This record gives sequence, structure tokens and C-alpha cells, in this order.
Amino acid sequence: MNSIEKVISVKNLTKKFGSFTAVDHITFDVMKGEIFGFLGANGAGKTTAMRMLCGLSYPTSGEGSVAGCDITSQAETIKRRIGYMSQKFSLYGDLTVMENIRLFSTIYGMSDKDIKTVSARLFKELEMEEMKNALVRDIPVGWKQKLAFATATIHNPQVVFLDEPTGGVDPVTRRRFWELIYKAAADGMTVFVTTHYLDEAEYCNRVSIMVDGKISALDNPAALKKKYNVSTMDEVFRIVAKNAQRGE
Repeated sequence: MNSIEKVISVKNLTKKFGSFTAVDHITFDVMKGEIFGFLGANGAGKTTAMRMLCGLSYPTSGEGSVAGCDITSQAETIKRRIGYMSQKFSLYGDLTVMENIRLFSTIYGMSDKDIKTVSARLFKELEMEEMKNALVRDIPVGWKQKLAFATATIHNPQVVFLDEPTGGVDPVTRRRFWELIYKAAADGMTVFVTTHYLDEAEYCNRVSIMVDGKISALDNPAALKKKYNVSTMDEVFRIVAKNAQRGE
């Protein structure tokens, strides 16, 4: 992590749907350049929490800020300061690699000059120079994943939210994707990532585990494994979430 600057800060954040409390008074901070793992079984509330942090859903109570903006009163500004990548591939298969990059750059308000400069750098860094005119639907899944990450971060956001970004890909592709995450964090970008792969939690600076809408554990992986006297994050998760009442 590059500094102690808080990029995400929430206090008693709560979201209710009628009598159902999806997110129940969660409190945590995420620092600049930190890779923060946000774990939880299906139904734990992590997707609802992420939607509030991304400015897509208003909290019922509590407070929070992302990239210096209040999540309740400045949701539209937050959307311009963050990047987002989901498990479901969100690029356009019938457009070329270059056309996708230009489309998302334009959405983020980048100038033609900046788009030209940044796209040239991206093609070189990602070793995709020979693919720029290929249709996205025709390129291998590993390259699609790299491209999706590139378009989510092309505007150099303060924080990027990755919602199960490695779902359904092979271990080698997952490892290469995490190399992109490490580089982004080293450059000062905050990475907020959800994952179902518990081995990936080992790669995070800190990990939180949500159970039934609450944060039941939060620390670095080594400390969590020591606390529960186990050797893997999978074992930590099983212990912390064993009494969960919600889920599919």
C-alpha cells in the first residue's frame, strides 16, 4: 500500500428491503493502493454492499465515502471516479478490441488525444498489438479478461471494483489476471475484489468475510489463519461462515 489515505470508508452502513436487512451496520476502511478482498457466501450481502459503494443503491442508514465522495449525496460523481468489472463479460463481442477501448474511453469522457495515447500504451503493456482489429468474440477468454480489466481502469480511477472477475477461467489465466491487479495496486490504485476462490484471498492485503449481512472477520490473511489456527483461507472461511443462516 502506498499511503494511509482512506479511499473507501463506511460506518454502520445498512440496507433494508422492507423487514429484511441485507447489510447490517458494517464498518470498515480501505486504503490507497490496497487489495481488499470482500468475501461472503451467496446471500451474505456483499453484492448489496458493493452496489452502495458504487453509487448504484442508496443506504437505509449509516454513512460512507468512496474516492472522496459521499455515497448518498454524490453517487454520480463516484461513478466517474471508479472502475467496475463483473464476472459476466461486459464488452461488445461484435466490436473490435480497439473499438471497445475507444467506446469505454469515450464513456469516461476521455479526449481523442488521451484515447490515442492510452490505447497505444495498453496494447503494448498487454501484448495485444496484433489483436487490436480482431473482433472481441473471437479472442481467447484470457485476453478478453485482460481487455475487460483494461477498459475498467483506462481512465485511471482511484478505485476499481472487481465482482468475481476470475469466475469460470482456468488457474493459469487467473494467476495472470492477478498480476494485473498487483501492478494496478503498486501504481496506487485501490482494488476492491469479491471472489469465490478462497485461494485468491491469500493474494489480498486484507480480507473481510460477511455472514448474514454483517462483517464477521476482517484482517490480513496471515492474521486470520493464525487467529483460527488453520493453514488456509478456505478453512478460515468455513469456520467463520459455518453458522450462516442465509444463502442459497
